Parts: sequence; C-alpha cells; structure tokens
Amino acid sequence: MMACTCIGMAILPSYDKIGFAATIMVTLFRAIQGISSSTEVVGAQLYITEMVKPPMQYPAVASVTIFSTLGTLAALGVATIVTSGNLNWRYAFVFGALVAITGTMARTTLKETPDFIDAKRRIKSSLEKTGLDPKQIDNNDILKQKTNLKTFISYFVIQCTGPVWLYFAYFYCGNILTENFGYSPAEVIKHNFFISIGDVIGGILLTYLSYKIYPLKILRTTFYIFVIFLCFSPIIMQNLAPNYLMLIQLYFLIFAPGYFPATAIFYKHFPVFKRFTHTSFIFAISRALMYIITSFGLAYLTEIFGYIGILMIMVPVTIFYYLGLRHFEKLEKQVNNFNIA
Repeated sequence: MMACTCIGMAILPSYDKIGFAATIMVTLFRAIQGISSSTEVVGAQLYITEMVKPPMQYPAVASVTIFSTLGTLAALGVATIVTSGNLNWRYAFVFGALVAITGTMARTTLKETPDFIDAKRRIKSSLEKTGLDPKQIDNNDILKQKTNLKTFISYFVIQCTGPVWLYFAYFYCGNILTENFGYSPAEVIKHNFFISIGDVIGGILLTYLSYKIYPLKILRTTFYIFVIFLCFSPIIMQNLAPNYLMLIQLYFLIFAPGYFPATAIFYKHFPVFKRFTHTSFIFAISRALMYIITSFGLAYLTEIFGYIGILMIMVPVTIFYYLGLRHFEKLEKQVNNFNIA
C-alpha cells in the first residue's frame, strides 16, 4: 500500500493538467499511507509486547516509536535536500517508494510466529491434538472477554494528545516562523529537520529511562512539568525568537504528555484477542478526529483569541489525558505491578 501510493504521488499529473482530481487523488493517497503506517506500527508494538517481558518490554516496544520518528526525520531530510537543491518535489516520493519496496521485500523473509498471527487457530489445533473438541474454544471466557469501556475511553483520550502536540510543533510554529520572522517554506522545512533530530534524540533518552524507571511514573512526571509550562505559556509565546521557538517545539515533541514510552502497559489491559482491532481503531480514530479539530480549530481560535485560542484546545485535552492516565495507574495498582503513590 505504501509503495503503490508513493509511486502514485510521484507520477500523479499536476493540478494544471487534471484539476480538482489531483487534489482528490493526493488526499486519497495520503489517507491510505496513514492507514498503512498506523497498522504497521500497532502490529509491531503488539508483537513485541507478546514476545518480550518487562522491564525490557518497555524500551523494546518504545523503540518502534523511535523508528517511526526516524521516518519523519528521513522525510524532512529528503525534503530539505529537494528544496535546497531546487529539485522536483516528486523525488521525495520516489525515495519513499524505494524504502517501501525494500520493506516489502524484508517482510517476505521475516516470519511472525503463527501464535501471534492466528492465536485462535493455534488453540484449536492444540485441542485437536489432545483429543478434545475444538468447538470448546468458542465458549471460552477468554475469547469472549470484552474490553472495559472505561479502559477503551481512557486509552482514546491518551492517544488524542499526540496529534495536538505534533500540529502545534510542526505546523503552528512553522506558521509563526513564516509570518513573524519571514522564513521561506524551504527555511521552515530545514528548521523542522533539526527539530526532528532533537525529537529522535529525546525519544531515545526516554526509551532508555523506561528501562530504569517505571513508564507510568515518567508520564506522571512529564505531565506535572507540562502543566507548569502551560500556565506560563501565554507570557512565553508573546516574547519569542527563533531559537526560543525551537526549544518550545522540542519540548512539545519530547516531554508533552502522551502514550510514549508506556505503550506496552496500555496494551496489556486490552483482551488478548481484541488488542489489535481495538488499539488500531483507537489509534486511527483519535488521529483523524484530532487532526481535523486542530487544523480547523486552531486556525479560527488563534485568529480570534491569539495564543489563548490554542489553550482552548490544549487545556481540555490535557485534563482528559490526566483522567485517562489515572485510570491506567489504578489498573496497574490492582495487579501490584508498581506503587505509583
């Protein structure tokens, strides 16, 4: 899917030639790319969650997010080369297609365990070997176990934070660089490229800390620090310089509240046979919803209220995030995994 859409983007006729159809096709290709990448990330994280035990499980699962962030870094790197060298922007998608094709070839040689791919089939096979009726599995309580609604909603509100911070760091701050400091689009891309380098380094640091410190404790700490920053942010945002703005962008990308690096902990509180379906659904819906809200909401709110308009989105998201985090902390206390008092 990713390779085909990248090739499609590279060879798609321009707006001058096919008109509005070009806009529709680009939007469709980007939607397919989003679905493809999100399911790959969630699938890889769940696979590692099943294969590795704590405490190594936490940095192992978090490393998937690191590689996803490296993808952003690579994309911005290619975009920087293309724009600085006055090359055709389509080369970026040609590069993406080559990467996707390489990944497809790798997938044909890597074999995930059958237990993970089709656990139900494997259990039935085991029952048949022992002479038991395989139909017994259909009445098994584990197979029928439902996801707790509060857990579902809590994970959803936690996932809703990521798009807000990403939109603010890359797009909103990019507009500030353009409108307030006269940056050209190429300069904004180059600026964001250096931001993404810092994002990768910060992610590696948090991944390492997740092995030493319980991940939910890391999230609780970053939440309190973020709340303090949020209280003073209106003053900070009124006295900006490009270097200060870069620090703010890095802070939002690295330390703003989110699911990273505690992803494995959240997954374990979903029923085994519904983990992939439900977590993938939450991942996709949260991003679709929040990118729409931030893209259109920030544009109107900031035009009317200035930076205070951003807080009208950030504050509710942060409050709901805290409630969601508290729910998972209670679940972890119930199984005596960690004392988060």
